[in-house]
Amino acid sequence: MGGPVQSARPGRAGFLTWAVVRRLIALEMPAGPSFVEEMLRAFDDGDAVWPVDNRLAGEARARLFAAMRPACLVGERGERCDLEGAEPVEDGDALVMATSGSTGREKGAVLTHRAVEASARATSARLGADPGTDRWWACLPLSHVGGLSVVTRSLVTGVGCEVAAGVDRERALEALEGGATLTSLVPSALRRLGDALVGRWRRIVLGGQAPPAALPPNVVATYGMTETGSGVVYDGVPLDGVEVRIEDGEILLRCPMLLRAYRDGSDPRGAEGWFPTGDAGELAPDGRLVVHGRMGELVITGGENVWPSAVEPLLRRHPAVLDAAVGGRADPEWGERVVAYVVVSHLEVLAPALLAELRELVRGDLAGFAAPREVVVVESIPRTALGKIRREALASLSGPSASL
Repeated sequence: MGGPVQSARPGRAGFLTWAVVRRLIALEMPAGPSFVEEMLRAFDDGDAVWPVDNRLAGEARARLFAAMRPACLVGERGERCDLEGAEPVEDGDALVMATSGSTGREKGAVLTHRAVEASARATSARLGADPGTDRWWACLPLSHVGGLSVVTRSLVTGVGCEVAAGVDRERALEALEGGATLTSLVPSALRRLGDALVGRWRRIVLGGQAPPAALPPNVVATYGMTETGSGVVYDGVPLDGVEVRIEDGEILLRCPMLLRAYRDGSDPRGAEGWFPTGDAGELAPDGRLVVHGRMGELVITGGENVWPSAVEPLLRRHPAVLDAAVGGRADPEWGERVVAYVVVSHLEVLAPALLAELRELVRGDLAGFAAPREVVVVESIPRTALGKIRREALASLSGPSASL
């Protein structure tokens, strides 16, 4: 591994200290002050941290541990045990965050202390976060970068932070009454809190999935991923130090927040440090980034491109539709046909009538080729813990259906 290398890391009071990182510590603890203390202890000991999703069990948990190869596990009550098959981390590594990316295969994105600090300072500067007047409420799962980055942002900048074990109206109200002014949410949590509570925050950072079409003025829509250490584009505008370019329709990023490598040692960055995101997008005339969705999500029907992210909000406007997702299915005439998977408010909704009404909704705002040619009524839309649609699971859904 070579000689010691000094690497910047967050300090308890927002100051930089220096550490040599060697082991990966798995923290399988609930969100709260004890989690933060154990993370800081690992940093003080010169180790890197992997926050484990403690909701996982069985084979999913086993596969993740096999991919991460931690040296030590810290359990729910702080109990520690050494693990076999450990793989060391490099000097300067701070966090290993689990992600499946576009492949569905478990892997870990390795973020260095310098990347963590760069993310914290750039995001805080864009938000105007002030240690004297602001306070964070960290309520998203700490096993996801959107949740943990709130904590590391606080540690780096000195802005106060309260760590909560979930999102609900009662917890949010308590946080606001305790002086919280900033938080990070996903769209499903934003809806859960309601307009009245949402409006009381100075700033809400929204990520994790495509944002709603209309957002309150205090909500900032972000674009980023585990590999970028949290959002790096705010309301279409890159943070300071973040470069964006489009190549063959794909979004590429280059910035100091990027991962060093994956846990298996592979480096996804290409020539000159550009990271291919796997997302499709374009730069608008005013220079803002417009994100269409994952490259593999595109449905090509009759030679026309249909992005699910453009159709789904229209489907949810229907009064009987509680949730919706869009996918593609092979079609002998069109190549692919647009399929709407919908959760309805009552079982009396008839699929053929619903299909006709959904087609009218989409045709009115987009185009006829984007309108679904099939509808499947399902019990629920498969989503990740942060609310992202698991599109690879859509084709296996079944229920009352209708098609043209």
